[in-house]
Amino acid sequence: MNHIVIIGNGISGVTAARHIRKNSDQKITIISTETKYFFSRTALMYVYMGHLTFEHTQPYEDWFWEKNRIELKEGFVNSILTDEKILELRSGEKFAYDNLIIATGSKPNKFGWPGQDLDGVMGMYHKQDLENLEKYAPNKETCKRAVIVGGGLIGIELAEMLRSRDIPVTFLVREDSFWNGVLPTQESEMINEHIKDHHIDLRLGTNLKEIKSDKNGGVKSIIIEETGEEIFCNVVGLTAGVTPNIDFIKESGIAFGRGVKVNHFLETNIKNVYAIGDCAEQHEAIGQRRNIEAVWYTGRMMGETVAQTLCGNKTEYKPGHWFNSAKFLDIEYQTYGWVFNERSKKENDVYFQWRHPKYDKCITISFDKNSHQFIGINTFGIRMRHEIFDQWLTEKKSIEYVLEYLADANFDPEFYKLYEAEILTKFNSENNTNIQLRKKSWKRIFSKV
Repeated sequence: MNHIVIIGNGISGVTAARHIRKNSDQKITIISTETKYFFSRTALMYVYMGHLTFEHTQPYEDWFWEKNRIELKEGFVNSILTDEKILELRSGEKFAYDNLIIATGSKPNKFGWPGQDLDGVMGMYHKQDLENLEKYAPNKETCKRAVIVGGGLIGIELAEMLRSRDIPVTFLVREDSFWNGVLPTQESEMINEHIKDHHIDLRLGTNLKEIKSDKNGGVKSIIIEETGEEIFCNVVGLTAGVTPNIDFIKESGIAFGRGVKVNHFLETNIKNVYAIGDCAEQHEAIGQRRNIEAVWYTGRMMGETVAQTLCGNKTEYKPGHWFNSAKFLDIEYQTYGWVFNERSKKENDVYFQWRHPKYDKCITISFDKNSHQFIGINTFGIRMRHEIFDQWLTEKKSIEYVLEYLADANFDPEFYKLYEAEILTKFNSENNTNIQLRKKSWKRIFSKV
């Protein structure tokens, strides 16, 4: 019987296993060292905040795996012998495979800071990080202050977690505005204000120099690079991005760059070896997408794609239009298509922007200045429907069409105030147009989806 071994039990690896089992009777083994059972990584913050227990993050009962004939092996893979098709585990055990899927995800970046391996220094990516946070920051009496280094999505989540227990937080962001490598200026500045409104000590344009130790090998303080200021703290969160978790493949002959190199069929340079999820790096980017995408839904899509190939239906990975969502404390964020920061936007891209004068709500719509084709939208504090924007991007609708029917895309609950009329009024005023707000019937919109 053909034996498929999957290294990693995150969303990519588990999705691949489930879809292979749906479509075949091949033997499946998942090897993981983090936890025995799959859990939702994005829900870890809600465990710390008291909204869930860890068991709530596990979507499958423990009996699911045996019933579906998916063997779970707890172990750390040290190396891959691709000629022999054998995995060597840290325990000394050897494991044979016919087809191998590498789905080992990411690990937090470390940049060689003195003290980065002290007790109380952690990322916020693995279950072990959650356990460490509970150990070193259970309450404000034990943890007098936490310092977070890195201004991305994981950093803002960790800040929210710590503030939920009233632990003071200092947030070091090397950029001069939060996440301005991704967001346009008005949005980045709004998030700066929102972070400060939540009593978080936001330090922009600030870098970590070192982490100092107490007499027991724990965190005592950090030193700021630019000023030499010492900030006393008990916990340091390293959230300056992630990097593919691939150290164990580097003597295997499997091609790698930052991640495991794959083609658009998720195949490596070694026959019968595939890579999916955060650890996979496309040889050639797909459209404007990045070669590595550490995003939950793309990992799931890669798992579904490679499963089709391993069940005899060779399938190319086609992620479709870019989209993503996140939460910045109390502000919900969605993006569809392409909206870059001002430094990265293309020559023909024009941005229309609206921001509420009082509330933390804004949008940025990107369109082509010549054709007026709709390119993308960012929304903050206004929920929008993915299906509609995906359809408008596919059909290459104009900016005028999108604004005319923007109310169709609104997904805010009943009785929420709507802002489409204000948005349209601003666009008409700036562009000397007279677009009228319209609305199609729900059935008509989704008849093509």
